[in-house]
Amino acid sequence: MRKVVLMMSISLDGYFEGPNREIDWHLVDEELHRYFNQKAKAMGAFLEGRVTYQLMADFWPTYDAGAEADSTDPMVEFAGIWRDMPKYVFSRTLEHADWNTTIVREVVPEEIRALKAQADGDMAVGGAELAAEFLRHDLVDEFHLCVHPVLIGRGRPLFTEADHLTRLQLVETRTFGNGVVLLRYERVGGGR
Repeated sequence: MRKVVLMMSISLDGYFEGPNREIDWHLVDEELHRYFNQKAKAMGAFLEGRVTYQLMADFWPTYDAGAEADSTDPMVEFAGIWRDMPKYVFSRTLEHADWNTTIVREVVPEEIRALKAQADGDMAVGGAELAAEFLRHDLVDEFHLCVHPVLIGRGRPLFTEADHLTRLQLVETRTFGNGVVLLRYERVGGGR
């Protein structure tokens, strides 16, 4: 059975974005971007919230066709990965989505479990609100966190209050040249 993987960059103090939704503190250099691409290519689908989807759809679909002078090879490569990857965007308001995207109105645990039962590679969940919903329904199997060496002091924390304990097992760490540290955990057991 494929997994739902929460992939997120966070500050050392646990925020995924600043108080005004800024992410300019992310330290994504070529080495880290190549790593992201390697992981993204291996996925079977991206699960995105509306805000994340629209941000990505406004930037990546044609990026490789008209790449800027300051583009890096990993950025150009990611454009094709994102465009071609099957995507499920969770939104109650979005009317139309392009680029190999299916609109889903609600997070229904049984439907997510049915997607997990398919044999098409793991699924990366992205977007803070969607990730929180997946966590509430106990649907995240693996946590793939890139901790950036910065304290931003305030903003939106990745993990909010929960009503249950989730035990995790560390399965991988990696330190990148820019000081970002990967922490990859898998859930222990089968749920609550």
